[in-house]
Amino acid sequence: MYLNCHTYYSLRFGTFSEIELLQLAEENNINCIALTDINNTSACLNFVQQSKKFNIKPVIGVDFRNGNSQQFVALAKNNIGFQNINSYLSSFLESKTKIPDQPKFLENVYIIYPFEKALEMHLTSLAENEFIGVSIAEINKLKFSYLKKFSDKIVIQQQVTIRNKRDFNAHRLLRAIDKNTLLSKLSTYEQCLTTDTMHSLKELKIFFKEFPNIIKNTTTLLQQCKIQFGFDITRENQNLQLYYNSFKEDCNKLQQLCNNNINKRYKNATPQVYARLEKELKVIIDLKFVSFFLINYDIVQYANRNNFFHVGRGSGANSIVAYIIGITDVDPIELDLYFERFINPFRASPPDFDIDFSWKDRNAVTQYIFNRFDNVALLATYVTFKYKAVVRELGKVFGLPKEEIDKLSKGKLQTDIDDIAKLVLKYGKLIEGFPNYVSVHSAGILILDKPIHFYSATNLPPKGFSTVQFDMNIADDVGIFKFDILGQRGLAKIKDALEIIKENNPNHPKINITDIERFKKDKNINNLLKTGGAIGAYYVESPAMRGLMQKLQTQDYLGLVAASSIIRPGVSSSGMKDEFIKRQRYPEKRKEAHPILLQIMPETYGVMVYQEDVMKVANQFADLTLGEADVLRRGMSGKYRSLSEFKAVEDKFIANCRNKGFKDDLIFEVWNQIKSFAGYAFAKGHSASYAVESYQSLFLKCYYPIEFMVAVLNNGGGFYSAEHYIHEAKMRGAIVELPCINKSDHANAVKGITIYLGFGYLKNLENLLIQNILTERQLNGLFSSLDDFIDRISISIEQLSILIRINAFRFTNKPKTELLWQATFKVNATKKQQVHQQVKLFRLQHQKFTIPKLSSHWLESVYDEIELLGFTIQNYFSLVTEKYYKHINANQMIDYSDKNVLLYGKLVTTRYNKTSQGKLMRLSTFIDIEGNYFDAVHFTNVVHQYPINGMGVYACYGKITNRFGFCSMNVIKSKKMSIAIDPRN
Repeated sequence: MYLNCHTYYSLRFGTFSEIELLQLAEENNINCIALTDINNTSACLNFVQQSKKFNIKPVIGVDFRNGNSQQFVALAKNNIGFQNINSYLSSFLESKTKIPDQPKFLENVYIIYPFEKALEMHLTSLAENEFIGVSIAEINKLKFSYLKKFSDKIVIQQQVTIRNKRDFNAHRLLRAIDKNTLLSKLSTYEQCLTTDTMHSLKELKIFFKEFPNIIKNTTTLLQQCKIQFGFDITRENQNLQLYYNSFKEDCNKLQQLCNNNINKRYKNATPQVYARLEKELKVIIDLKFVSFFLINYDIVQYANRNNFFHVGRGSGANSIVAYIIGITDVDPIELDLYFERFINPFRASPPDFDIDFSWKDRNAVTQYIFNRFDNVALLATYVTFKYKAVVRELGKVFGLPKEEIDKLSKGKLQTDIDDIAKLVLKYGKLIEGFPNYVSVHSAGILILDKPIHFYSATNLPPKGFSTVQFDMNIADDVGIFKFDILGQRGLAKIKDALEIIKENNPNHPKINITDIERFKKDKNINNLLKTGGAIGAYYVESPAMRGLMQKLQTQDYLGLVAASSIIRPGVSSSGMKDEFIKRQRYPEKRKEAHPILLQIMPETYGVMVYQEDVMKVANQFADLTLGEADVLRRGMSGKYRSLSEFKAVEDKFIANCRNKGFKDDLIFEVWNQIKSFAGYAFAKGHSASYAVESYQSLFLKCYYPIEFMVAVLNNGGGFYSAEHYIHEAKMRGAIVELPCINKSDHANAVKGITIYLGFGYLKNLENLLIQNILTERQLNGLFSSLDDFIDRISISIEQLSILIRINAFRFTNKPKTELLWQATFKVNATKKQQVHQQVKLFRLQHQKFTIPKLSSHWLESVYDEIELLGFTIQNYFSLVTEKYYKHINANQMIDYSDKNVLLYGKLVTTRYNKTSQGKLMRLSTFIDIEGNYFDAVHFTNVVHQYPINGMGVYACYGKITNRFGFCSMNVIKSKKMSIAIDPRN
């Protein structure tokens, strides 16, 4: 009987979820309700699915509004009607235009005009599908209105937005947040009514007892609505089912692709390879996942045709079919990867490939997918109200001073707080977790069998691709499964490095960057891993990862794959990381492993390192099938669909182990190992996929370090700052030059071993000016002097000063002070508009000024660089004004194990971490006077006493610890060193 119900997906308006709406209907003995969120269909799919649990008939539609002005409510008579509503709503959302008073005719859609709107429109007639809605509060008005003549067209429109006074208060607060106004100034027009609540069916009939025809009309209308999506507990797959015209054609094509490409991957394919291929194809065909493989193959082929690098990762790397047809580059036979980790009969949903592209190419790939397939949209994600943020918003709504808001949001006001502050905290807790606004999922793309609007309305975010209004949780629940198309910078670094190498070495033979097998065996490349030389290489450059590889002495592909998973929190927290390092470094320690576990996992010395190891142990230790083992693995990572199904597998694990005669101590030791890390560990194929990309980066870092570091810099760096990558380039033999008018580009450029920093680093230099300089230089040659530059480039004195102060005119061999004086005389001090000037027929004769010799100090240039670039390319240690005391350098740390020493270091990166007791500690990486790295730890006893206050040189005094040959310092004291001040100050 309710045709106009809202959830909190009526953003910053509604006050409860779609589940709570169903609970409310159940409490009031209502067996049919309509969900009509404001300009939003986010909750519709889940509402329809969950309604079965409450034995409530679902009706869905949309409350069409301009702001808070309700134009009409549209209800779907059936699925086609819902699709029409979605298409119509999307036309306004995507074009950002106003919704009219009356909609166009929408087939299989009922339109309900609110009573006040109908009066305002002076309706004289109604179409067959149009109705007038009357609320409880409007019954008396109806008695005296001309609209009562539409007796067969009037229905109950009792809006449901709140349940009680608390909800109404929350609603008003949400409206004030939305309108960015004080609660006291919130217009009543922007609010719902206190009467917008649900009543029992009995109460509703009493309210409308004078108008039994209205009750009948409402009942009839709801009876005519029926919505069905075909999903239930088993979740029917809604994705594109056929790539070609028939399932048989799809199967033949996948088989053909495998036959045509198997010899490219396996020069001498063994019976094991063919058996694995046959097994996988049977499962893929039986579970009808063929189109999923063909679609991903299509996307990858498009990338290959356009020279877009890609990495197929995730559990998809466990598939030999994916490897053979080129979706992934990891050989599952070589790494003993279980296909069941990717696909098994227990898995109701299609598998998912995560395919990474360069951040520069990803949009092109996304556009191709939208062009290539019919029913495509991006997946949404909802940004929810976080507690601290909502407390700040509520503090503003109540008009609290900033200082008090700051204290409230940080939880510093615990006692003696006033009533307003108590309300802020109370409603902050209530609103926490409500959806705040819709955004775009970082990677998810939907390719569906039916039109997108069959399921949802769409928005058009700044990316320019239609985006549905539901998120991945709702999508997965109803059988809509995403394709993950991701963007990352590591692939762009590889691609750009190859181009830079070609430009810098025109006669250099073409590099085969796909020759991974050669890279894996290269001792020089592997030496970078075990010595911590992987700075710049995607995925392996962080201090923690470099430290781990030095402890492991990683020097091969399998070792890198293992390190990628060992560093994850699960393995670390279970204590198995240190155990693995011990067994890796000291073979005699391997006998400490339980014989059965060592037999199951000889490659990792009886230690569970990968998600697959959970499956191996469950299968071989506890005799679970691989399908059951994957249920266990998914359950550990919180992805089980059925708690009872997971519990059944857990019970079977324990029972099987007992039947095999294992003692409970051993059973639960193994079980707790699984439990402690399975949710955090990587799939082995995932680690292996990234390891392939890391080897490509490491090859370039090893043999073309300068060009590679330029590519890293030009793609926004990575874990470290630009300053640090410049330092790394210097350590690898580069000469680094400041931006130069005649040699620099917008990005960094390399000529031989000299890197010219790009104009893009100059924070306040306008992009249009940079473009004008580069265009003029390309068309009419290099600049011969400052006068020549001024004649050819329209520039203000402020912009020209930036270029002079960074010494971009050093080719003139004139001091910066002299050039600045000349510029001041020759350029109008008023900022000129940066437009391309018409070429002058005759050049003006510049006056010659005799300028007295001006003194300057080298420190002035250093501070100009820091101000304009954010860093200096000079030796930072030379700025220190304090005395250096007797100290050691980083490469001597191993000789001073367990001793207290002094080390001087320039800060590279620092971050807080928490101990197992939840206390703060600080992890920092420095470079010493010779440019070598060392790590230092401020434990909880000194972390606050000796803070790290920004970039600079620090004197670090502490104890050297040696863990498996990797040395770091436990800081006892530290101090930031004073540096020389700018002489101009």
